[in-house]
Amino acid sequence: MFKTLLAILGVSCLITGLLIACGNGSNASIGPNPIHMNATNFLQTSITVKKGERITLIDDDLSVPHIIANGTWENGTVKPAREAGAPEINNVQINGNSSETIGPFPSAGTFKLYCTIHSGMNLTVVVQ
Repeated sequence: MFKTLLAILGVSCLITGLLIACGNGSNASIGPNPIHMNATNFLQTSITVKKGERITLIDDDLSVPHIIANGTWENGTVKPAREAGAPEINNVQINGNSSETIGPFPSAGTFKLYCTIHSGMNLTVVVQ
């Protein structure tokens, strides 16, 4: 009886270890230059990348989508704009607990992205 209980405990520990090792609780894939988002904001508001690189936007909130586009929020007003050399980012939807890779950013410069849903949700991408 003791050997059976010990064997069951050992198998249970093995299964638990495998489940923990195989998953991090998120369906979002981690890509190049990750930027995490919560329900209403980018968790970092700027990132510096090299010319030709991409960024990966990761929505960590299960229930809130984001729609990303070129431009910015200024004083509560949307200012859609695409800077020269910026990749065209036109309403890229990122649903909860997922990610999207944006780019590449082929030219050096400072580029603005915003969420069309959440007022004030801006990201600056500096490309060197």
